[in-house]
Amino acid sequence: MGHMDYDNFKKEYNAFEEWNEEIRERKPAKPQIISFKPDMVNSPAHYTRGSQEVIDIIEDAIRDAPEVAEGYLQGQALKYLLRLWLKDNPKQDAEKAVWYLNRLINKLD
Repeated sequence: MGHMDYDNFKKEYNAFEEWNEEIRERKPAKPQIISFKPDMVNSPAHYTRGSQEVIDIIEDAIRDAPEVAEGYLQGQALKYLLRLWLKDNPKQDAEKAVWYLNRLINKLD
């Protein structure tokens, strides 16, 4: 790197540092989140309908399961049953709940 290149680099670096310091001193504006779509990750409507969230009901229900696997299967069946009428295909969700219940029943044998 030649002497002139270093001088240009140093000048640009100093300008960047000044800009960076100015940015650091600014108080960031609080971002405003405007969303017209439902939040399908943190609070989808089919999980938050009613007086309690589905996850809270499931966590309470599986607390006494004898093993993790049984609690999981019970929770999955409950998930489909609790939101049965809130999605597009209630029959399919009922069939999924039955699938998990049958697996739980077999595990309990």
